[in-house]
Amino acid sequence: MLLFFATALWLGILTSISPCPLASNIAAVSYTSLRLNRRFQALFYALVYTLGRSITYIGIGFLIIKTLITIPTISQFLQLYINKILGLLLVVTGMLLLDLIKLKMPRLSPSEKMQVKFDRLGIIGSFFLGILFALAFCPVSAALYFGSLIPLALQSNSRIIMPLLYGIGTSFPVLFFSLVVAIWSQYASNIYKKLIRIEFYLRRITGVIFILVGAYYILAYVFEIF
Repeated sequence: MLLFFATALWLGILTSISPCPLASNIAAVSYTSLRLNRRFQALFYALVYTLGRSITYIGIGFLIIKTLITIPTISQFLQLYINKILGLLLVVTGMLLLDLIKLKMPRLSPSEKMQVKFDRLGIIGSFFLGILFALAFCPVSAALYFGSLIPLALQSNSRIIMPLLYGIGTSFPVLFFSLVVAIWSQYASNIYKKLIRIEFYLRRITGVIFILVGAYYILAYVFEIF
């Protein structure tokens, strides 16, 4: 079970440093942290932002998992084929992370005006900004959340903890940069640039791991080789 929880947290972190979500998180830092007079107050705002994101992912995950489990035909189907489905989904997600498959989907990008309105609400706005950015799925975040986290949460029967850990992971840059701004604000720009470089390699390493694990699941549960 600890492996599932660690995977959920890692999927969230990987999502957070992917280009599209990272841009949203950096925007969240600017709206919830950089404008505050008290730097350490940024950490509290970042925690509230994290809470907004986490509650959103928990809500979506809970509804999906509960729906799939409570419908008898779907529940029976998943009990029989969840490992086979998971193997295929992991391979596809890995290929998306490696850019071997291009996925186009409409992006729900919050407008700058909407972000400013949330910013004016103070601490409450930080919470709703977390919800807003959580709903702004892009191809990578959608693949990791719906294609990996939800199947893993189904397999481990974790409707709340895994989406919660994923939500915390997706807020990693906001929490981290809020700490940097509070203590070492002069280093924030350099750290941001390094995160972008690191993301390129982390995404591809994770993609390879997903393909290998997915291939194992397919060989073990579809072809029953192992």
